[in-house]
Amino acid sequence: MKNAATHTNRLADATSPYLLQHQHNPVDWWPWGPEALAEAQRGNKPILLSIGYAACHWCHVMAHESFEDDATAAVMNELFVSIKVDREERPDIDQIYMGALHQLGEQGGWPLTMFLTPEGAPFWGGTYFPKTAQYGRAGFTDVLRQVSRIFHESPEKIATNRDALIERLSARAQTRGATLGLAELDNAAISIAQATDPVNGGLRNAPKFPQCSMLEFLWRAGARSGDERFFNTTFLALKQMSQGGIYDHLGGGYARYSVDDRWLVPHFEKMLYDNAQILDLLALDRARADTPLFRERAAETVGWLAREMTTREGAFSSSLDADSEGEEGKFYVWSQSEIEHVLGTDDATFFAAKYDVTSDGNFEGHTILNRLKTTDDTATEAEQLAASRALLMRARDKRVRPGLDDKVLADWNGLMIAALVHGACAFDRPEWLTQARTAFDFIATTMTRGDRLGHSWRGGKLLLPGLASDYAAMVRAALALFEATGEGPYLDKALAWQRSLDAHYSDAKHGGYYLTADDAEGLIVRPHSTVDDAIPNHTGLIAQNLARLSVLTGDDQWRIKTTELFAAILPKATENMFGHLSLLNALDLHLTGVEIVVVGQGADADALLTVARKLPHATTIILHAPNENALPAEHPARAKIAASAGAAAFVCRGQSCSLPVTTPENLIELVNEDLQS
Repeated sequence: MKNAATHTNRLADATSPYLLQHQHNPVDWWPWGPEALAEAQRGNKPILLSIGYAACHWCHVMAHESFEDDATAAVMNELFVSIKVDREERPDIDQIYMGALHQLGEQGGWPLTMFLTPEGAPFWGGTYFPKTAQYGRAGFTDVLRQVSRIFHESPEKIATNRDALIERLSARAQTRGATLGLAELDNAAISIAQATDPVNGGLRNAPKFPQCSMLEFLWRAGARSGDERFFNTTFLALKQMSQGGIYDHLGGGYARYSVDDRWLVPHFEKMLYDNAQILDLLALDRARADTPLFRERAAETVGWLAREMTTREGAFSSSLDADSEGEEGKFYVWSQSEIEHVLGTDDATFFAAKYDVTSDGNFEGHTILNRLKTTDDTATEAEQLAASRALLMRARDKRVRPGLDDKVLADWNGLMIAALVHGACAFDRPEWLTQARTAFDFIATTMTRGDRLGHSWRGGKLLLPGLASDYAAMVRAALALFEATGEGPYLDKALAWQRSLDAHYSDAKHGGYYLTADDAEGLIVRPHSTVDDAIPNHTGLIAQNLARLSVLTGDDQWRIKTTELFAAILPKATENMFGHLSLLNALDLHLTGVEIVVVGQGADADALLTVARKLPHATTIILHAPNENALPAEHPARAKIAASAGAAAFVCRGQSCSLPVTTPENLIELVNEDLQS
């Protein structure tokens, strides 16, 4: 029997930190690839596919219980070809087999444990399996033996399940030819707002996820209607998240979700994509009102990003684990005595009253720091609390840290780059723009081959080709940088990537975009979901990008592509509006967004640009034209430039532009009138 301490399997050469966590398992793991499928076919063995990610708590639990156990591994090695996949590195594979699990009537989650034919077709599966039977759930080795027995003794049952699942995964939903417009968006916003928690924010009940596309959708409804209730719904969720235990009050950054309904007890892992989307929302709400709490949380979160998540090359790592020393949240929680030891009795007593610290704790005998009970501080109190937090942070830094997954994902980085750009403009933090440029440059050079993006990079190895989500997020990042700087190379890069996306990912038959490229590794089906996940679906981001490109370039091909994409995908959204909120956010931009054109150079033009870039990034498109020749040939503002003697701004929609305004105050007034007209 091979021993877990000395055994090295086929994962040793992987770049994924998640796969490397399993390289010394006694399980003879294979990475995903044709070699693993060939091995299964050679021995006529079913495949055990295990999908997870480095920061996944229950993945660690199943690994410790089963994959590190010699006896369990022996059963796996005898009966199956076992394949380990990082869902972040291969979201295409995850999407297919998670979809298969849903078709089996299971809710889904990670670790995802699927059983496949030797050709890679799914026929049964689940998520976490305990090592031994408990609470009505079969033990893992019992499941393994039963699945293997049925595979060999009842091939007709396997074939029936396999064929049904493949048919469902390959099927295109039949949709009615319904259309969506502003009235439908408004009705959906009313319905969603009524489903939110009026006390704690977010959707009612537990667990609570940030649901950033939903919060943006409600914010946009407020911008369209002027109805403060929509703004307040988004504001409440952001406020409660920012004061709850889901936020790291010492180090900055938001955890993935809260297991309770008050945002108090987080699932402690921190994901790059969550923090990108929340930072983007904080910047968006800043355009409406300067909330000191949001300004503070944005700065602290970017501080965490720079301190703990930035690679040597200046790009951003994927996640921080929930666990340290084998225990979820151990790095983050405190006891009253620990705080007294660090701060002293008097300061600890004051800090405890502000941060919900008690002798009994609020989480399994420990305390998760939060500000849900007390929120207002005087200037003197705020200064004292900041000093205490700094002391506690230094003490916490001596603990065993959670694991860092330092692979660089193009799509998640794209989300963060755009958020940093928006935050830099909204909060007057030019250094954030520098961070965004550095990360963008890394991906545009190291993670790009010609006009083709890669998906994942680590240790000098690039996973090619990338996914549609990589192009969608990085085009969005390039456009954000172009609007914030006026520098043409960013627009050129956005156009090059969009053309590559159209060439290799378009679904010519059904409309929209596949997740995988036409020259990517062949899978049992080509993923084509349009539904949002933890990040916005690539279709919604692409629709937004096309809407911006049509305005910024003046090229009618992008307007046509925007219209065609909405025509193809919006009927799906009518069947499931909540699952397509990123697409509906793009539709709102397409129907109500305004273009702000600033013409001229010098101090007056800079003043107008600064104000324009502080306006809500979700509903405005910014174009700086130093002179009329910098505008697209058919741009409607060209005819009005002669009427302005110096620097001026125009607010345009479609083929109509306002008269020029020359002061920042008049520009703000004009934009606000136009957005709500």
